[in-house]
Parts: sequence; C-alpha cells; structure tokens
Amino acid sequence: MQGGSRPRSLLYFKVLPRHVYVHVPFCARRCTYCDFSIAVRRVVPSSEYVDALAREIDLRFPNRDGWTADTLYFGGGTPSRLGGEGVARMLTAIRERITLADGAEVTLEANPDDVNAESVAAWRDAGVNRLSIGAQSFDDRVLEWMHRTHDAGMTARAVDTARRGGIDNFSLDLIFSLPEKLERSWTTDVARALELGPSHLSLYGLTIEPHTPLGRSEARGDVIESPDERYETEFLHAHDALTSAGFDHYEVSNFGLPGLHARHNSSYWSGAPYAGLGPSAHEFDGAARRWNRSAYVDWMRHADAAQDPIEQREELTPENKAAEEVYLGLRTTGGLVLRGAEIARVQPWVNAGWATLTDGNRLVLTPLGWLRLDAIAADLTLVRSHY
Repeated sequence: MQGGSRPRSLLYFKVLPRHVYVHVPFCARRCTYCDFSIAVRRVVPSSEYVDALAREIDLRFPNRDGWTADTLYFGGGTPSRLGGEGVARMLTAIRERITLADGAEVTLEANPDDVNAESVAAWRDAGVNRLSIGAQSFDDRVLEWMHRTHDAGMTARAVDTARRGGIDNFSLDLIFSLPEKLERSWTTDVARALELGPSHLSLYGLTIEPHTPLGRSEARGDVIESPDERYETEFLHAHDALTSAGFDHYEVSNFGLPGLHARHNSSYWSGAPYAGLGPSAHEFDGAARRWNRSAYVDWMRHADAAQDPIEQREELTPENKAAEEVYLGLRTTGGLVLRGAEIARVQPWVNAGWATLTDGNRLVLTPLGWLRLDAIAADLTLVRSHY
C-alpha cells in the first residue's frame, strides 16, 4: 500500500494508542549479526531526522487531540547516537504532539560508548527515565568479533555514569549461544552483568541471518552456528542464575526485578495497539499491522513530500489472530487460557515438565517449555483452528 498525503489516522486507529515506538536508524557501523534497518553515518543528521519524524506524526495523526501515551520507546539502530541535544530535540517534537502520562515509561536504547555525563543529563532532563544498554558481552574478544564499537570496560563506566546522572532504571542486553570456536564463557558474562546491578536484562540467542556479514561467513564455512544443546544449556543457566538473584523470568527473553518489568515491550505481548514511527517501524491497531518504508532516505523523502511513509498493511484474519493469541500468551508467565479439548492436549507437556496448569485451565510454559515454544504454539494453534 502506498502512503499518500490525505489524512488517514482515523482509518488506522479507532482509538489513539497508549504506546509509541520510534525507530532511530543511525549506527556507527553494522554489527556482524545485524539485519535491522539501519543507516551507517559518520555524522548523524539529527536535525534532519527529527524534522522528518515530526512531519510523519503530523501526516499520520492529524486528529490527535487528547493523545496520551503511557510508554515511549526509542529503538534502532542506535538512538543514543543522536547525543544529548538530539534526543532532547526529538522528545520536544514528540511532546508538542503527544502528551506523556504521569509516570510514563520513556526508554532509550544506548550503546555504552555513547553514555557520557553530558548526554545523560540531557536525556534525563528531556524525560528519559529508562535505558536499554547494548552490552552483548563482557569479553573483549567477542565484542570485537561482533564488530561492536565498545569494550567491556565501557559498559561498566556507562552504568556508573547513568546512575550518577540520575537514571538508575536500566536494562542490559546480552547475546548467548555464540559459535563454540569463540570459547566465550557465558557463566562469566551473566555474573558480570549481575555485578552491575541492573533492574532488567534481555537475553537473546544468536540467530544467523543469511543477508548479514555473519550469514555470509557461515555460507563460506568460516562460522558454524552453535548447536541446540549449547543454546539450551546457556538459556537454562541464565534462568537459574537470574531468578536466584531475585529477577522474574516474566517473558521468554526477559528478566526484570519485581515492579520493573519492561512496560512498553509488555504491551506487545498483551496484544495492545501501538504506534510505530520512523524508518521500518511497525505498528498495530488491534486489527491490522502496518510498517514503514525501510530505508532511511526513502522514509525521509516521503515525509518531506507530505506523503505518509507507510509501505504495506496486513489485515489479520481470524486464523492470524488465533495464532498470535496463542503465541503471545505462551511467551509470558501470564500464560494462555485453554479451551475445551486443549486441556487434554497439553497434559503430556505438563507431564514432561514443559508447562504447568494454573486455575485449572491456564497454561504457563516452564523454561524447558519456552525452549520448545514454536512447536508448542503451532500445535495449540492447529487445535484451536478447528473450533
């Protein structure tokens, strides 16, 4: 679907969404595993980007009186590349168009090497109250292999700088199940992450995508993906170590201290509507998904021409909705309410230790079950589709 200049927000959302995602595409360079929509720039065109973002909001949501958001998430790319002044200007442009509710969660993804005292002060004063710091590992050899721009010491300094600057609610990202030839110690990385006292951790198993530098290395035979056994061992170790340290393993990839779960990301898993702004950003209105043009230059060109940069739209069928309800429910400790014959269907999984049944009909996967999430969700979706 081509975007046009005609105001269409009333067709997109019956009720303005309480959650807003903003994609900031800029990176200093591309990591070996990355297949996200990014724009590698030595000098970040922050003013150009913020102006285009403001135009996109005006085009997509011309009738936005009373629009209030409970969560605002700046992802990427590397939003922290905008610096203190750029992030502040971006938040000013958004606040002129969207009211942030009292106590709103405002998250900024940041690379450790972008976190300095001046930027933290500007981010805090602009309204950022949560950081998601891309640590990925505490092994300098691994970070170099990933093509990251920071070393392990920078992550510790970033955490200290953020705390001193008044932002003490932060998450750390780590990647596990790396190729065995790296001889990375996952137990050491988990321990070092805990030493920094985060309020939240997001852990992602490495996936080798074909069109990434890592995918090309695998195609040449230079890299062999980690075996399933290693993935399982490292996932279960993280679960044991982090829950023993007081974290809730509340979603398959996410751990938070009580009361400090990621509110924005939780909106995705609950099926709540959310707006998506910036190149390649996705949004959901409860009935359909839409996504923007991926390339930064293409997205900006449409915004400059007063054309909504949405590229495509997907209307969810009843089958799609059933599949998403099952999959999203099983991703979290909220679980999925079962119907009829589904209870008998899942009993073997309960017996195998992959799931528990609470309240008689609510299925909650265990960590062993989360390792089989795709297969379990597909099976339950098939059963549900016959109702």
